[in-house]
Amino acid sequence: MVGCGGEGGPDRGRRPAGAQVTIRVPADAPTISGAVALARPGDLVLVAPGVYHESVRIDTARVTLRGASRDRVVIDGRLRQPNGVVVAAPGVAVENLTVRNNTQNGVLVTGSAKAADGQPGRSGGYDTGDEPVTFLKSFLVSYVTATRNGLYGIYAFSAQNGVIEHSYASGGADSGIYVGQCKPCRVVVRDNIAELNAVGYEGTNASEDMYVVGNRLVGNRVGLTTDSDHQEKLLPQQGAVIAGNLIAANQQRATPVQADGGWGTGIGIDGGSDNHFVRNRVAGNSNAGLVITATADMPAVGNRIEDNTFTGNGIDVGWTFPTATRGRGNCLRGNDLRTTVPGRLATTASCPRPGKSPSPAGRWAMPTAPGGIPFTEVAAPGPQPQFPRATTTGATPVPAVPVLPKTAGIPLPSASLLAANARVQTS
Repeated sequence: MVGCGGEGGPDRGRRPAGAQVTIRVPADAPTISGAVALARPGDLVLVAPGVYHESVRIDTARVTLRGASRDRVVIDGRLRQPNGVVVAAPGVAVENLTVRNNTQNGVLVTGSAKAADGQPGRSGGYDTGDEPVTFLKSFLVSYVTATRNGLYGIYAFSAQNGVIEHSYASGGADSGIYVGQCKPCRVVVRDNIAELNAVGYEGTNASEDMYVVGNRLVGNRVGLTTDSDHQEKLLPQQGAVIAGNLIAANQQRATPVQADGGWGTGIGIDGGSDNHFVRNRVAGNSNAGLVITATADMPAVGNRIEDNTFTGNGIDVGWTFPTATRGRGNCLRGNDLRTTVPGRLATTASCPRPGKSPSPAGRWAMPTAPGGIPFTEVAAPGPQPQFPRATTTGATPVPAVPVLPKTAGIPLPSASLLAANARVQTS
């Protein structure tokens, strides 16, 4: 069934039980929010090309919101609203559109009522105080361009069982793609481009069945971080798989300044534990390819760094613990690398490593981070790949639990991974 058109949109009163319809914007409803309000579970909201000045909140389960053209369907916040799209119901898919110019997030997927209402916490992130942890269960963000947003481009917070894929994030004043406060996450972040952000991808307190695979994290200030933070619940962060990513040239000046001053680092592990970094290509990061450190009270424990290729970094791997909190049981095996701090880590900290064994630490001269630019001035993205058959395919069923990748089958990426759709190149 399809929308019948006209001012009233599809005739909901006469719809057979279980029937699914396509609600078209602006044919059936003049705004995206109006179309979403008409939708029932299983419906598709299909948006015609145009610039839409609204914040869209989806509170109905299993609705698909899809643009007819990824580059020409634009939700533009004009810096007057916190979020472009808020997903607050399970089983929702957001596909094939651009979200830009929001003071906080391009797309926010969350089970937190406070976060959904746009209540920021300390340092611009979300501190939900005494609010109990409530997970939104099952989501999909696919073929979305999120650019020039004041906090995160695509943000899954207190959400489980989801996929962020085939998307592009730039101009995130904090991170392009962020997953926070989930355990077990059962979240897959795959085949995305994050560039020209303060941080390409960040996972904070994102633990267990958390997969970041096959992404291009190039030309940010910091490529990827996985960390523990008291600002969110479910400490500590542990049990993520970071595999098959290209993480390179993360010292781009024309980016928003990172809140903690990070610069020139490919991968940062700050108080994260039991993570597996395997077959990533980490290249040309002027400070370091991979850094392990600890928060003031959260040690970095049991991280495995295996079969990665490091080239052209200031140092390839560096472990540093400037406070009394240290690391334990971190190890390396089978990596192509040249320089470590302390020296000879590949020998002295080879895998497997006893869990209680203290991790050695050292220091190195880190480059000074230069000033950045406002997120509103980050270079606009080029055209991005379209969702296949966007206008002829029905609503997208979102599985209750996504299929999780098998780490053994994830290859080392080429140095040109997803380069055709990126502005920043690795050389």
